[in-house]
Formats: sequence, C-alpha cells, structure tokens
Amino acid sequence: MWTKRSRGRMAEIARKTRRYPSDLTDEEWAQIAPLMPRPSRRGRPREVDLREVINALRYLVRSGCGWEMLPVHFSPWQTVYWWFRRLMRRFLFQTIHDLALMCDRERAGREASPSAGVIDSQSVKAPAAGARRGYDAGKKVLGRKRHIAVDTDGRLLMVNLTPADISDSAGAQTILDGIRKRWPWVKHMFADGAYDRLKLMEKAAFLDFTVEIVRRCDSEPGFKVLPRRWVVERTFGWMTRWRRLVRDYEQRLDVSEAMILIAMAAILLRRNAHP
Repeated sequence: MWTKRSRGRMAEIARKTRRYPSDLTDEEWAQIAPLMPRPSRRGRPREVDLREVINALRYLVRSGCGWEMLPVHFSPWQTVYWWFRRLMRRFLFQTIHDLALMCDRERAGREASPSAGVIDSQSVKAPAAGARRGYDAGKKVLGRKRHIAVDTDGRLLMVNLTPADISDSAGAQTILDGIRKRWPWVKHMFADGAYDRLKLMEKAAFLDFTVEIVRRCDSEPGFKVLPRRWVVERTFGWMTRWRRLVRDYEQRLDVSEAMILIAMAAILLRRNAHP
C-alpha cells in the first residue's frame, strides 16, 4: 500500500542504488559479500566485480530482457552468464535466499525456522523451444507448473517445477520431501481442495506432516478471502512483478528455479537492509 512513509522509503532506496532500481545497495551487498566465492590463489587474477554480476542478474529478472540485451554498464553478457551458471552450480542463490529468509523472520520477532506453511501451484506458459512442458487442462495453459510452499507470512520455502500436466498433489509430494530435509521444524501445512488426495495424505503422514485442507465456500457469491490461502497467492503476485517470471522463458528447469530464487532473495535482502 502506497503511503507517505512507504514513498519516503522507496525514495531513500533509490538514492542508494547505483544506476537501476534493481541494483544492490551497500547495505544489501554487505549481507551477501561474505558468501561470494573467493579468488583463486592460482591462475589469472579475477577482473570481474561479483557485485556487478549480481546487479546484472537482478536487472535481467526484474526487467525481463534477454541475455544479449543487458545494458553496456554491466559486464559482457557472456561473462554474466558464465558466472550465473557457476554460482547456480554452487547453490549460492539458494543459500542467499534461505539465509535472508531466516534473518527476515528473526527481524519480525519469529523463530528462524518456520513450523507451518502453505502449499499451492501456478501454471505459466513456457514458450521456449524444446522446453519440458505440458498442458494444464483446468487452466488451459501449455507450459509449466510452479509448485511452491511458503511460510505463514508468504516467504518462499520450497519450489518444484514440473510440466503443467502434473497434478497438484503429485507435485506437492516432492515439496514435502524437500521441506522435511531443508526445514525440519515444519509440521503443519495448509492447502486447498486439490491436495485432498489419498497418496499425498499418506506421504504427509509418513513424513510427520499434518495437512489441513482449507476449502472455499461455493454457497456465498462474490470474492472471499480464505484464511491462510491468500498468503501464497500474494507470493505469486510478488513473483509476477519480476517480468522474467511472468512466463517461464527458460529451457532448463534448474535455470528457471534459479531465476525465482534471485527474485525472492532480492525482496528479502531489501526488506532486511531497509526495514
């Protein structure tokens, strides 16, 4: 919601960014600089500024441009892409996101590890040639499906990308496996009626989860905000504000997941650095 206070906060952040609104501020860079890979003691000295690489990646996801259309202020797009693949293989984007998530929860006065979450999915078009995709007959979308789990405040906990013809309950089983390993304190999950399936419930019981189904009321006309479920819908809204996530333009699933993590980590970093 735009208020006088929020407008002043955004103006203050704009003064701290270098060129574009997606650039890292000094406070944000101080949070992630210790996580960057150190220069090798052998071979040619590193000439690339990793801060500028992260700035270029955030600009790419925020604006939705192609690799070859990166502005000249950044390093050559081949260099940015090489570093993107290297950092992705080191799971650096996942690490930055998870650490920022825990810091944001502690800043809000909560435990670092969540104990409850919300599951939902979103079908998006995937126009890339040769990409793994399917047809979602319910949404009438040819593309991919994003199965996500968020905490009760909307922070992303886990994402699983599949072709759009995979059912919600089938994709959620992988989500439950990942959450049990990465966020072991999560015990309670909220979901809609599409997740009320026997196999999913058996998997949840085996992994010591309690899945609560929040059903909509068809008897009442008009729009109605459902408890807990609106949180994950807001997270989808946060994602689609980053133009590269409006559709799934990536051919590889791991690259698409990295783009989502870059966007969500940027939101958390800015929230932590500039509360």
